[in-house]
Amino acid sequence: MSDVPRLNRVIAALEQGKPAFTSFTPADRGAAIAFANSRYDGIVFEMEHNPWDILGLRDSLQYMLDRGAIAKSGSIAPACAPMVRIPPNGEEIAQFHAKQALDVGVYGVVWPHISDVEQAYNAVGACRYPRQKSAPLYEPRGVRGDGPTQAMRYWGLSQQDYYSRADVWPLNREGEIFVILMIEDSTGIANLDDILRNVPGIGAILIGEGDLSQELGYPRQYDHKVVRDAMAQIVATCHQHDVPVGHPHVNAGNVERVLEEGYRFLMTTPVRTTPGLDKGLELSGRAGQP
Repeated sequence: MSDVPRLNRVIAALEQGKPAFTSFTPADRGAAIAFANSRYDGIVFEMEHNPWDILGLRDSLQYMLDRGAIAKSGSIAPACAPMVRIPPNGEEIAQFHAKQALDVGVYGVVWPHISDVEQAYNAVGACRYPRQKSAPLYEPRGVRGDGPTQAMRYWGLSQQDYYSRADVWPLNREGEIFVILMIEDSTGIANLDDILRNVPGIGAILIGEGDLSQELGYPRQYDHKVVRDAMAQIVATCHQHDVPVGHPHVNAGNVERVLEEGYRFLMTTPVRTTPGLDKGLELSGRAGQP
């Protein structure tokens, strides 16, 4: 397996000491094609607030594959690693959404509203296959069901090679699955040190600014001091454990600050521009008109 290059581009960037750049998008054909050859390291198909559509996710993954680009790159991996945010909150202790998503071939799973060690342990374990207790890296105990046929084909690996790589990074340095836990409330902040101390295999912590700001009493006021202080506490705890921390609302106006504050998993909003329309409206005297 050493001759197969790193498949997950998000992990590759972090291993090189560089920040990873990603974005959210609905699971549809147009978005998948647009992101397939973008400069993003990864894309998160949003299914927490959008419907859970496993067939739509499966089709989107296929449209992420560009045979010409893959041939030129010399890698069997898509240029932009597909991941998914699943619907259940951590306290639901759900597993089947991660299983289904991994079985169609995603390289990462985002778990919303993780607030304690039990929830974090379940999230990581749901992304791992079972193994004997005497095996290395046994914890967190894997509970993922065995159905790799679609995923191994999507990854371009034999079944046994897929099993070798289908584990969580950085617990398993050969693993390609990136587990992202969202901290979105004060309970999660209070428990974050225990989570990172007791649950190996967490790829990144992503701050849920929206829900966190709601709980703090300043909904979507992302630059309010109370919200910024709470986020800084999360960043500091992650730095103590050398776990990448993610920012979900990165734009041209704040990206410099976000990088300076130590965020390593950056999610930007994709912006669709209309230069031809804008110029045409300007030349025809319609700029600024409704």
